[in-house]
Amino acid sequence: MWNKLWSTLQSYLTAEQMEIYLQKTVLILLILIVTRIAIGIADMLIERTFQFKYKHEKTTGDERRADTLKILLKSVARYALFFIAAITVLDELGVPIAAVLSAAGILGLAVGFGAQNLVKDVITGFFIIFEDQFSVGEYVETEGVGGIVEEVGLRITKLRDWDGKLHIIPNGSIAMVTNHNRGSLRAWVEVRVSYREDLNRVLQVLEDTCKSVRNDFADKITQGPRVLGVTNLGQSEVVITIMAMTTPLEQWGIERELRKRIKETFEREGIEIPYPHQVIIREEA
Repeated sequence: MWNKLWSTLQSYLTAEQMEIYLQKTVLILLILIVTRIAIGIADMLIERTFQFKYKHEKTTGDERRADTLKILLKSVARYALFFIAAITVLDELGVPIAAVLSAAGILGLAVGFGAQNLVKDVITGFFIIFEDQFSVGEYVETEGVGGIVEEVGLRITKLRDWDGKLHIIPNGSIAMVTNHNRGSLRAWVEVRVSYREDLNRVLQVLEDTCKSVRNDFADKITQGPRVLGVTNLGQSEVVITIMAMTTPLEQWGIERELRKRIKETFEREGIEIPYPHQVIIREEA
């Protein structure tokens, strides 16, 4: 097959032409290989730059923001190197670069009018990163979905929810973001007890339970937990509320632990957790 292909080429091209095309082919392959190596070197330099910064300046910056910037810088470096490689290849193929760039500018202007959403995505993505609204590794809610931020780019943001589903959101559609990783978060537990119980005794039992949770989870709790007192009177129960402030994303775990210990303590102390019941009065005929 190769002999037949070579014979066909020889019938159409002179030896000098074949040598020129062979040189250009080898040169284009070298350009592509060098570009791939340059991308690897750029990624390595970006990684080492951020590692050096956090090794010697542990008190400055935010690690999650650094992860976001690393991903963005790697993307920019790849696009820039691919663009340079494409221009170099076209130049080797004899394509007039000035004409191509001029045509690309006119085409870009025309496409810009029809790609307003793309421009909006890029501009919004820039401000998201510049203002540090959220970073890779943080839990956020936006556009009706919530999840851990896996990537923040200039055009899209990727969120992974608790079910493992990946949500890809155009940056231009992000109007409001709720960030669960900035500052302490609230753990809120409502406890229901029977009207027959001694409320002072119940409140003291709950205070003791909160104290044990605070001692065992001091690294996750920034404030409380504390018993706020009676917050509602239901049809068959008295509602007592407990509140605590926790480190980011630990509020749900603290709530579960509080409920578990309260249930165990109530069983041990004989405190009744009420259930809905109805009284039926029957009249004799």
